[in-house]
Amino acid sequence: MSESINNREYRKNVIKEVIKQLHEGKTVDEVKQQFEKAFAGVSASDISEAEGALIAEGLPITEVQRLCDVHAAVFKGSIEEIHQPTDQKQIPGHPANTLIRENRAIEKILEKEIKPYYSDINHKNIQELIKGMEHLSKIELHYLRKENLFFPFLEKYGVTAPPKVMWGVDDEIREQIKEVKALLVESTSDANVIKEKINALIDKVNEMIFKEENILLPMLLEKLTQDEWKSIADDRDEIGYLVDKVPVWNPAKEAKEEIKEEIKEPGVITLPSGVLKVEELTWMLNTLPFDITFVDKNDVVKYFSQSSGRIFPRTKAIIGRNVSNCHPPASVHIVEKIVEDFKLGKKDHEDFWIQAGDKYILIRYYAVRNPEGEYIGVLEVTQDIKPIQEITGEKRLLAK
Repeated sequence: MSESINNREYRKNVIKEVIKQLHEGKTVDEVKQQFEKAFAGVSASDISEAEGALIAEGLPITEVQRLCDVHAAVFKGSIEEIHQPTDQKQIPGHPANTLIRENRAIEKILEKEIKPYYSDINHKNIQELIKGMEHLSKIELHYLRKENLFFPFLEKYGVTAPPKVMWGVDDEIREQIKEVKALLVESTSDANVIKEKINALIDKVNEMIFKEENILLPMLLEKLTQDEWKSIADDRDEIGYLVDKVPVWNPAKEAKEEIKEEIKEPGVITLPSGVLKVEELTWMLNTLPFDITFVDKNDVVKYFSQSSGRIFPRTKAIIGRNVSNCHPPASVHIVEKIVEDFKLGKKDHEDFWIQAGDKYILIRYYAVRNPEGEYIGVLEVTQDIKPIQEITGEKRLLAK
């Protein structure tokens, strides 16, 4: 036992030292050997545990993100993968199989639609690159599914550091794609700058593919039960896929459970101002012209509506998830401050508004309190208000 504790402390100290050296300007190649010596022969879970312990002690997630490139360099040659049966990765429709299929599709976009055109920046190649970058932008679906489906299940098993770090890198890739697209449409952009930015983006995307398949996926396969994988697969239509023709995965055991669920009679909910069947309440809330999400007083996501025109994706995997884990690292502090102010009674609501394509989105947070003023939770209401802004004149209910 003491040897195990000593190993954990040693690895934590190595991580701290490597981060310090990166701060001082050393390159990945210069620190790689030191990291490899400490972590060669261990599983991805061991590294996750060491990083998670440091984050719990107060090390910022952004600092751990500095290790991502070191991870990629070391894992390729030295880390011992967690051995799992490969059949799950090969089952059509299984989320593990779909993740791998999408990564192959991403690689194809890079190889066929981007790499052939960015070495020589001319008008024709720029047009091809714009199309290629637009196609690559669909990587957003891949990352959304990872962040909203895979990460919540890892968190339930106490694995919090890798998801937060990986989410931060996902956001970096998102920003890099936006930056390259902007440079390509700007006629005055420097060709060398475009090449440099595209090259950095390709490297970052390829590194993330490696991390997903050699760090994230082994951890998921080690921990998730078949029922949990099925729950992920059942949320297939909420976000969408980067690839076409993803079959429905329906293992026999789960199919039996579904039959049991279907024969249950829906209940009745008695409210202070009326009585509703579960079906009535469900579809009434889903018909609202805006999206709602409720987080309870313990910061746990308890409910979200499922309207056909939902603005931001939500999956059932977030139910029971801490609200702080549902937001990117770069913005989570804002959410936590809003919730803190609600709990302390400093505020009762907070509004934000953003432009998203052809939508103008108003995001409103409301403190939910009981008649005694006690904090019950927070309600998020999201709505595209552009159609409302365009209303002019009057339309009355006139009698014939």
